[in-house]
Amino acid sequence: MNTQTSRNRFAAVCWIQISVALIALVATLGVGVAEGKKKPKTPAPPTADLADRVSDLAWQLRGVHIDDSAPLTDQIQKLVVDHLQEWLANRDATGVEVRRELEAVFFKLRYPTYGQPACFAEPWKGGTLIGAGYTLGWTNFNRVNVVALFEHREGKSRLAALTPFVPFTDLHYEFLPARGSDDFWFFVYGTRPGKSQPRLSAILYDFDGQTLKPLWETRDVFDGKMDVGAEKVTIRYLKEDEYVRETAHGRKPPRHLATYKITPQGLEIEGDREIPF
Repeated sequence: MNTQTSRNRFAAVCWIQISVALIALVATLGVGVAEGKKKPKTPAPPTADLADRVSDLAWQLRGVHIDDSAPLTDQIQKLVVDHLQEWLANRDATGVEVRRELEAVFFKLRYPTYGQPACFAEPWKGGTLIGAGYTLGWTNFNRVNVVALFEHREGKSRLAALTPFVPFTDLHYEFLPARGSDDFWFFVYGTRPGKSQPRLSAILYDFDGQTLKPLWETRDVFDGKMDVGAEKVTIRYLKEDEYVRETAHGRKPPRHLATYKITPQGLEIEGDREIPF
């Protein structure tokens, strides 16, 4: 074998090796690019299955009288509260974030069923008290209300209290400083539809860090409207019998104003007088 032939064979082997290496490199790059172009799978939101289960249970409420609704509404309450306990456990959530999470839970409810969150986050003793409430309805009148109170402290949250609120109403909150203690005081209130005028119900709650207890309440105040001040609480209202009698004669009925003084025990009536309609 002459020298020229050996050189040619050596060159051919080199080109083969280089070609194989290039092919391998291109293949590797091609796989990498292809993998890079693959869209990562978007995980289902944690409330997806929960929303389906809540929706299925709520759908069964159609045609059910509110007195017979507890077997279904209690199941929904347990699903919702259990989820919130897990979701809030190590989360520093705002009231808006809690409301959005509840909206996601109720997202799949179908007419005529609906879920309306009512939430708050208020500072208290170096921590935060989170109110996660909702109204669950399946007609214009059939509604149940639940308020879960969570205490968030040092990066962790715990379920501190759970209470129903007056049925048939919607759900709102007002806050006022406690008298004679460092407890947390707040009103839960709402109105229910009436034949002619809405009716106000309100409960003043005290939370001492361990228990939630009512201090004062009023129910079904005809056309009632509550105003919470720093020292007093007032409720403007009508008396139903006066309203029926006066409107039957084409006259405006008198309106009434009840004034309550805030005391360490809750609210104490200070006066009740007629005011212009």
